[in-house]
Amino acid sequence: MLETSIRRFSSFTYLNITQFLGALNDNIYKLLIVYLFISIEGMDQKYTILSTTGAVFVLPFLLFSTSSGTMADRFSKRNIIVWTKVLELVIMILGTFAFYYQSKWGAYTILFMLATQSALFGPSKYGILPEIVSSDRITRANGLMSSFTFLAIILGTFSASVMPDIIGRNFTIGAILCVGIAIIGLLTSLCIEYTPPAASTKKFNVSIFKEIAATLRIAKQHPSLLVTIFGSAFFLFLGAYVQLNLIPFAIEFMHLTDNQGGYLFLLTAFGIGSGSILAGKISGKTVELGLVPIAGLGVALSCFLIDGLSDHFYLLMPLILLVGFFGGMYQIPLDSYIQVTSPSKYRGQIVATTNFMSFLGVLCASAMMYMLNEVFHFKADKGFACVGAITLIVTLVIGFQFFDYLSRFVAMLLSRMHFKMSFNGQQNIPSTPAVYVCTHSAWNDTLLILGAQRRRMRFFIKHEQEHSSWMKKLYRLLRVVMVPTIEPLEDDPVCLSVIRNTLSKGISVCIFVSSEDICAEIEKLKHSFAFQQILEENHYAMIPVAIEKGEKDKRTKFFTRLMDKFRVPALISFGSKINEPHPHIDDSQEFYAF
Repeated sequence: MLETSIRRFSSFTYLNITQFLGALNDNIYKLLIVYLFISIEGMDQKYTILSTTGAVFVLPFLLFSTSSGTMADRFSKRNIIVWTKVLELVIMILGTFAFYYQSKWGAYTILFMLATQSALFGPSKYGILPEIVSSDRITRANGLMSSFTFLAIILGTFSASVMPDIIGRNFTIGAILCVGIAIIGLLTSLCIEYTPPAASTKKFNVSIFKEIAATLRIAKQHPSLLVTIFGSAFFLFLGAYVQLNLIPFAIEFMHLTDNQGGYLFLLTAFGIGSGSILAGKISGKTVELGLVPIAGLGVALSCFLIDGLSDHFYLLMPLILLVGFFGGMYQIPLDSYIQVTSPSKYRGQIVATTNFMSFLGVLCASAMMYMLNEVFHFKADKGFACVGAITLIVTLVIGFQFFDYLSRFVAMLLSRMHFKMSFNGQQNIPSTPAVYVCTHSAWNDTLLILGAQRRRMRFFIKHEQEHSSWMKKLYRLLRVVMVPTIEPLEDDPVCLSVIRNTLSKGISVCIFVSSEDICAEIEKLKHSFAFQQILEENHYAMIPVAIEKGEKDKRTKFFTRLMDKFRVPALISFGSKINEPHPHIDDSQEFYAF
């Protein structure tokens, strides 16, 4: 009966509740320490207290993240989660005594131990997701988990902020509440189904930096994974600095108390949760890395506006919300990509390395806050301007590295606005890189192809006429390769090499040909030995695509007429794979079927 009641909910649900309660405890305890020490040492020590608290909390992630990743790859992630929750309960009991005696060193020691528990918990928490959730639901699961995490931050920061007023700054009562939360978290962790170890035989390495370097070399072997790890790490730097800077900003410019400044965390956390959910919905069953540069620009702009409008109280509230919102949109695709792309054998190790890099960013955020405020005597508003400038630089670098993802995402948006699209044969689109041979009549055919599928793509266009200067610039921006003709492809090793390298990076290839020649051009490609050799190396599919554009609708309704003035009907048909026999037609005709 008990087993039946427990299994009414999925393991993912219990995992989500478990990590929610852990994040709730972390935020309550960490913020209670800040308020306790501000009460003891005075408001003028706020920057030192905030910087020290942030540094103490981040050190265990730097010291133990790699070991916890190895542990997650060698042992059952579910069992690790349970034992870390037992450790959390013991730590919270000890924390009660630290608050009771108002011991500064005791409170910092407990905070260090709590962060150690979180460092051990992290790789298993994220690494277990692909083991209990299907791959097409990973992005949504990440979005939901992030939303619950930031809901925990909302409740944790709100509880810690109002608690001093309610309980008369008797912080021991707050610590007892943390013990109760730890007990519930332990019970929910026991309801997660057992998952077997990942069969890794990797030994623990006490040399942290050698371990990190080795893992980064593994990540470098997979397309975009290394950049994604550094991009994800930057998010925690950004989030940590914004969180540390909010309370001084609230005191100096919004004329709030330290407790009331904690309420601003609610806005950022709510924003991150909302942005995370939206990123999950936009991504759907795939990971949409094209969102990352756009969201990064949103964060940078919001930070600049907070600095510029620091004297306008009611304008600051939505801007603080927007920082969190764009932050959530920035982070979810990165986390999802790391989980989906990481080899299962090294997933815990890669997640742990990401955690290490992320919390190195948190340590840098604490150091940056101390330098700006205590050494250079910058006000909190200029702190937002500085972090906005750093975010802008990082976003430009990521935008360059993710250009193919960004151009595909932007093209998808433009194609949805410019065309009223319908599809045939979408079931023929593979989940792996492929070669598409497509009819071509105008430059905006590139928008249609990019908008019709969710993979990065590089275009090879049969050069038949001289293009205008702006068209050449557009094609150069889209990294289009002009092919003199398809027939002597054997004699064009440069083009063949580009096609091979493009496919090996996980990017699809689209070869544009004139509409009346598509069947003849496919025949040429089919009989090109060198080209077929490329397809056979990793079983790449070759798929014919036909594009048909209709006339704009002339209906008289004002809104419909207004929309149809800008939207052209377009039908994109994907044929069956040429290098795989179609079950309903002869092999000799399979590449003509749309």
